[in-house]
Amino acid sequence: MSSGEGRVKERIEGWTPRTRLGKMILEGKISSIEEVFTEGLTIREPEIVDVLLPDLQEEVININLVQKQTDAGEKSRFKAIVAVGNRDGYAGLGSVKAKQVRTAIEKAAMNARLNITLVRRGCGSWECGCGKPHSLPFEVRGKCGGVEIVLVPGPRGLGVVASEAAKIILGLAGVKDCWTRSFGSTRTVPSFAYAIFDALRKTYSLVTP
Repeated sequence: MSSGEGRVKERIEGWTPRTRLGKMILEGKISSIEEVFTEGLTIREPEIVDVLLPDLQEEVININLVQKQTDAGEKSRFKAIVAVGNRDGYAGLGSVKAKQVRTAIEKAAMNARLNITLVRRGCGSWECGCGKPHSLPFEVRGKCGGVEIVLVPGPRGLGVVASEAAKIILGLAGVKDCWTRSFGSTRTVPSFAYAIFDALRKTYSLVTP
């Protein structure tokens, strides 16, 4: 068992729901993450995602040392960006600052669970047309800060043509084949990662009435 799986089990076993949604899940009134999105409910507890998506995986995208000048002197903290996903249509991205690297990673993973989103997949490539959910249903754009990303559906077998950070996030979302085009300060990893995530979120929001 990995340390990530161990933390998940600990959270579920000692979980006392604090929100209405959490209580509904514990009572068995809601049994799937699809119902949460269909009803338009807000996830405010990371344990909810652990219960409904037990096969969730975590990946650290970036860790940076952040320094801030205060009256008491220089204050240093670590900023972690963590992506989560089940590799089958659900992904989340979280970012948190903390004094310890491990604390930053754990809190960022919890934050990513709160930001979990449904990713619509399909076969939007004119070169393929197989109808299977291996890529994206249509071209989407995402933006964060000075970075803009375009995700273009690709044919089966293409793979993800993108940087390492994009491959991790798209892989966790279950997108196996696509092209990416990026504009702006793409070396800024936080903005780049959130631009990718923004594009993935739009696959769901653009088809939701």
